[in-house]
Amino acid sequence: MFQRSVGIFNKAKSVNWNYSQILSLKPNVGIQYLLCLRNTSFFNKLPAEDIWRGVTAVSNAGKKRGRGKGSGKKVAKDLNKGQSLGLGKNSRVWPGLNSPVLKGYELVHSQKMTDSNDKVNGYMKLRDSMSNFKIMKLNPIDRGWSGSKMPGRSIGPPDSVGEEEFSSFDTRVLENKIVFIMKGNMGRKRRYSVLSVTGNGNGLAGFATAKAPEVRTALRKSKNRAGQKLININLCENRTIYHDFYTAFGKTKIYCFQKPDGYGLICHRAIQTICKVLGIKDLYAKIEGSTNVQHIVKAFFIGVMQQRSYQYIANETNLYVVQKQKAKSGYTDVKAIPHLPSTNPYNAADADYMHFTLGNKIVLKENKIFPFYFNSKGHQLYQTKEERFRNQANVRLRDLVNSYV
Repeated sequence: MFQRSVGIFNKAKSVNWNYSQILSLKPNVGIQYLLCLRNTSFFNKLPAEDIWRGVTAVSNAGKKRGRGKGSGKKVAKDLNKGQSLGLGKNSRVWPGLNSPVLKGYELVHSQKMTDSNDKVNGYMKLRDSMSNFKIMKLNPIDRGWSGSKMPGRSIGPPDSVGEEEFSSFDTRVLENKIVFIMKGNMGRKRRYSVLSVTGNGNGLAGFATAKAPEVRTALRKSKNRAGQKLININLCENRTIYHDFYTAFGKTKIYCFQKPDGYGLICHRAIQTICKVLGIKDLYAKIEGSTNVQHIVKAFFIGVMQQRSYQYIANETNLYVVQKQKAKSGYTDVKAIPHLPSTNPYNAADADYMHFTLGNKIVLKENKIFPFYFNSKGHQLYQTKEERFRNQANVRLRDLVNSYV
């Protein structure tokens, strides 16, 4: 019986019988054939959002080639805005849709409604007022390193854990990229990798990397994970580092130098972002080798964690730590005095504070190249004339400030 039914099914498929011909064969056989038909398709298995995304989105191969970069920023025109069922150019009454099927004891039939030109004109004006595509604008203050890209942008403080809240924290994205992994049953699987750093601007900061299939999920995971890995870092005068230091991670080498008040942050943009959430305001950093963002972040955190205070250096070397301040006309400031004599005193003849804090690393500086006219007679005459106006702008500014004090 089963083999005969299969033969009838194949014959019915080959000659494209209709339902009445199939049911006329035998009741059981025809019903079995109808049950084995496919009643599902691509359009009723997926929701409307997935179907529309399949039509408008770009494939993975296209994304690798840089296609469809602005597809996520564009908002399509909503043609259903202000529409009512049954109203339009040919307004009609449809029983069961925009009117009841029974009105009292009478059956309502489909009929044409009165013309409503005012409503149609209102719909057209509303549709024309909407532009074809609306690009979401971003405040210039909220922009990242390059326009509206995520790296450099703030994503707010980490989520609260129980009653503990990260009220004074700010989180910045350092890296946002797409990574792939090959699965045996799913093929190439795409995920988003986000590296972010969070801090309270007072020496407390942390960083973390997180991956997720969606961008929003990866951002949230990275932000909360960074809040769980906070590191306390001591700052000198709550604005800069204690001393110059050298740090490295992988192929990345970083030289960091302490700078006076008002110098600013002259360094790589990733280090600049870390300093802002950490509370460092004055710093100069030079990177040699690889500029991998993750290596830069790890190397810089290793360096600031290995800082030594002035008192620690004084006790270790059994020497006074003294600093000359150029901003105060060479005023000498004693930073630390050794408490106890060290068992291994540091050789005073070899005492070089920069080499000591940099780990005996030497920073090579290029000699300044003067222009060809530097020693000429005309240039010397120009310098002589300009000497009387040297530093005049700064003096006027200082006098103006003192006048308001």
